[in-house]
Amino acid sequence: MKHNFFKIGLMAALVAVTLNFTSCKDNNEGEFDDENAATVAAQFVDHTVVPTYTNLAEKTELLVEQLKTLKANPTNANVQAVCATFLEARSWWEKSEAFLFGAAGDFGIDPHIDSWPLDVNAFNTLMNSPAMIAALDGEDGDEVAGNNLGNALLGFHGIEYILFADGQPKPASSLSENDLIYAVAVAGDLRNRCYQLEVSWAGDKAPANHIAKLDELELPYTVASGDLSYGENMKKAGNSGSTYSSRIVALMAIVDGCKTIADEVGTSKIGAPHTGEDVNYIESPYSQKSIVDFYDNIISIQNAYMGGIEGQRDESKSLHKFVKDNDADLDARVVAAIENALAKINAMPTPFVNNYTSAACGDAMEACAAVDALFSEVNEMLRKL
Repeated sequence: MKHNFFKIGLMAALVAVTLNFTSCKDNNEGEFDDENAATVAAQFVDHTVVPTYTNLAEKTELLVEQLKTLKANPTNANVQAVCATFLEARSWWEKSEAFLFGAAGDFGIDPHIDSWPLDVNAFNTLMNSPAMIAALDGEDGDEVAGNNLGNALLGFHGIEYILFADGQPKPASSLSENDLIYAVAVAGDLRNRCYQLEVSWAGDKAPANHIAKLDELELPYTVASGDLSYGENMKKAGNSGSTYSSRIVALMAIVDGCKTIADEVGTSKIGAPHTGEDVNYIESPYSQKSIVDFYDNIISIQNAYMGGIEGQRDESKSLHKFVKDNDADLDARVVAAIENALAKINAMPTPFVNNYTSAACGDAMEACAAVDALFSEVNEMLRKL
């Protein structure tokens, strides 16, 4: 399971950023509210965060419908379709982890939908509870799941446990009715929380039915229960009402998000099993897509830094361009380090669950540490502007 100290550490880092910036501002009046910083923040919101969460919401919505179809008609073809959609949704989630600050952290969505390992003992107890299975099979099964099962039975890894074994989709004949009742309910809760991410950042630009579902469930989606979405809050950095005291502080939050996931991939996701600290701390062990998860996490950094997801990227409005304009050497090193981390992760032998002791995993850890360290340099540069 993801450890809570990771979230606490992220929040502490962001508080420290704000305090440090306030200290520096007294000596550099006016230089921090640069229009280019506002452009970078807007590009990040509109072309990295919002489309990532929109795709995630759409894929989890489709996942629910396909699981319902599989439950009604358990064929191998339907299993294959569900598994393909699950992996697409999973990829969009992993590509969001550079921006776990904001709604994902404030509303506890990250641990709610992405804790591991699955509590198999609790799962078996659940499967032997006719009353709970009946509740999950009701029209409000998604709400029952979200309110009653706990993080160790919810989210991606609960669904993954039902659908995959040893890296392959399970045959339809091996899936019980109770398995699919559970999967449909948990996927419904997953979809709801992905709606929450989407609406929290997109605001009233999100689909009306997604907003209505959150209102029905009384799930919050604004900053500190106020009027601003998380996207508006970042775009209005430096203005009254925003939680970001300046535009530079907003950029530093983006940098901290990149730093934090680079560290988590290297020291925890790869490092905990590789070093022997926790050999059970293996993400996506049933689908055996751990290395894809790690790779997509670094893609999330690349998207955040380079100015958008694939197809929506504009480097002229990116953090990459902003850093390059102020320190071209530092930017070149950041870009190269991100590419190197992707290459080192891609070179790890698959599946990770069977190869976590490989020396290539140590190489990937070092590459992620380098990304983390360079983003520390980026933050220091931003402080000194």
